[in-house]
Amino acid sequence: MTSDQIIGLAAGILGGALRVGAPFLFVSLGECITEKGGRINLGLEGVLVLSAMAGFAGSWLTGSPWLGVLCAMAAGAALCALHGVLCSLPRVNDVATGIALMLLGMGLAFFLGKPLIQPQAAQLPPLALGNWSASSAIRSALQINPLVPLGVLLAGALWWAFANTRPGLLLRMAGDSANAARTLGYSVNGIRIAATVAGGAVAGLGGACLTLFYPGSWNEGISGGQGLIAVALVIFARWNPLRCVGAALLFGGAGAIGPALQSIGIGWGYHLFNIVPYVLTLVILVFSCKPGQLAAGAPGEFSAR
Repeated sequence: MTSDQIIGLAAGILGGALRVGAPFLFVSLGECITEKGGRINLGLEGVLVLSAMAGFAGSWLTGSPWLGVLCAMAAGAALCALHGVLCSLPRVNDVATGIALMLLGMGLAFFLGKPLIQPQAAQLPPLALGNWSASSAIRSALQINPLVPLGVLLAGALWWAFANTRPGLLLRMAGDSANAARTLGYSVNGIRIAATVAGGAVAGLGGACLTLFYPGSWNEGISGGQGLIAVALVIFARWNPLRCVGAALLFGGAGAIGPALQSIGIGWGYHLFNIVPYVLTLVILVFSCKPGQLAAGAPGEFSAR
């Protein structure tokens, strides 16, 4: 492999990590908010697909990709609000409700999104961070999604808020000890519904990344299971928003290995490398989730399930 090929491969993986990792980042941050309150949302795949469709539709109808982003956030928040309300009812299981939510979100997206498969919607303008380089590969790799810096700032803000603000401490209390929160007079269901809705809005930004930047179109298979992978990613990040950034880049880079190799003329094993994110997910679940043992950093309420 020549030096130019090595530079091209490294740039391709870096660019792919930033592009492919953006949905992982927002969906994992959204799930981190939800799980910090003691609730699990396995319906994130449905949230991601529905918000991707809503974002594309909003941009197509209004001509503004930023209004499309708001539509994606609204769709994610609305679907997760349903999940939050249903899970607050007696004898309703989070996991079963999440699976039903996933099917509902995907079904709505496929039905409502049929007319959107052919049209083209206005896209988010890229941030050109590589103009300092003479390498075209680096300049191309650093054409990044403008939502990515927002995601990094959001991760830092959440990390700080969980430890230093009253809402953050209340959220952690609801997730670590619901009885303690009730004893102090707080509504655990209210806190968890609010966290689930907020998490859905943040996950909706991940859907906007899919249809308004990369790959930048709407089709029924656009998510590729990223919503489900994000649940494992949160476990890998130990429920830490800052670690979610690194985990998202890791998964994004893993998903970019195949296309990066193809870009430098190496086509062997392309489809094999495409399964790397799914293999990573299995490895993380095997080593992080042991029977009878709560993963480090997990909210305390999960030990009772």
